[in-house]
Amino acid sequence: MKWLVDTHLLLWAASEPKKLSRSARRLLEDEREQLHFSAASIWEVAIKSGLGRKDFRADPRQLRHGLIGNGWLELAVTSEHAAAVVDLPARHKDPFDRILVAQAQIDALTLLTADENLAAYGARVKVV
Repeated sequence: MKWLVDTHLLLWAASEPKKLSRSARRLLEDEREQLHFSAASIWEVAIKSGLGRKDFRADPRQLRHGLIGNGWLELAVTSEHAAAVVDLPARHKDPFDRILVAQAQIDALTLLTADENLAAYGARVKVV
C-alpha cells in the first residue's frame, strides 16, 4: 500500500520509536509498504523547531536525509495540492495537516496519522 506519513509519526519513527503504536510500527517496518513523506512535513519541522516547540526538536535537513536514505519517497507540494485544500471541510485548523490530507487525496495515498481528528476526512486517512 502507498502511505503518506504525517509529521508526528515521522518524528517519532526517527527519534522516539516507543511513541509509535504497535500497528504504526508494523506498517513502517514492513518492506512491502511504500512510504512517502511530504515536503510540507519538513517545512513544518523547520518552522516549529525554529519556534522552540519541544515536540518538533529535530534538524529538518537530517530528518529528510535519513528518510531518503531509508528508502522513503519524497512528495513535493504542488499548486494542485494547495488548491485542493479549498475543498476540504473545516474539520481541522492546522494548515500542515490540511495540505497532507489534500496530497493524499490528489495522489491516491493514504495518510497515516496518530491524530484522530484527521479521521473525519474519510477513507484516505488511517489512524494508528
